[in-house]
Amino acid sequence: MLSQTSIHIQLADTLFWLTIIAVAVTAMSAVLIAGKHRFDLFGASIIALATALGGGSLRDMLLNKDVFWIDNQLFLIVALIAAAVSFFYARFNTYSLKLFLIPDAMGLATFSIAGTITALSIDAPWLVASFMGVITGVAGGIIRDMMCNEIPVVFKSTLYATISWLGGLLFIGLIEFLDTSIAAAIAGSTIFLIRLAAIKWDLGLPVFKTKE
Repeated sequence: MLSQTSIHIQLADTLFWLTIIAVAVTAMSAVLIAGKHRFDLFGASIIALATALGGGSLRDMLLNKDVFWIDNQLFLIVALIAAAVSFFYARFNTYSLKLFLIPDAMGLATFSIAGTITALSIDAPWLVASFMGVITGVAGGIIRDMMCNEIPVVFKSTLYATISWLGGLLFIGLIEFLDTSIAAAIAGSTIFLIRLAAIKWDLGLPVFKTKE
């Protein structure tokens, strides 16, 4: 079993790269959604920034931490570059709107684990840490969909926030026995694969309805 000190060191090492990946893939997926509404480059970039940075910003404010992309502007730069690449790729190539689901699932997985790591790094209780992972993973997408005048995917889609939370809990359990990077890879891959399976086979929670 790893000591608390070694866990904290590994958390810091893993967090940076997870966040870079998450910011890039969610910015790219947001541009694909913005494209459906025929936004120009500026509009698509704003949607991308809100998606890529929104969840982590809310998490950091709730945890009373410096907002991650203000503390290190590299994350803002990565989001802008990813948005531009996605925007111009889409202009010169045909794609299905379903394509956005793959980077969106990647973003859910990476941001969920990154959010959990951030909370654990300041010694948040395990349940709070796992929920911070959910907020980081889904809040950006909620902001994106509201800005695009759509019902947020997380409220009407197949399994989404549920697997984010379960993945965070899995990660917290694994870091007691495994290297943090390995635990993050296992938990993140689990979130990603279950999300894709939920899309393919339409797996979801019961929908509220009353008896007629």
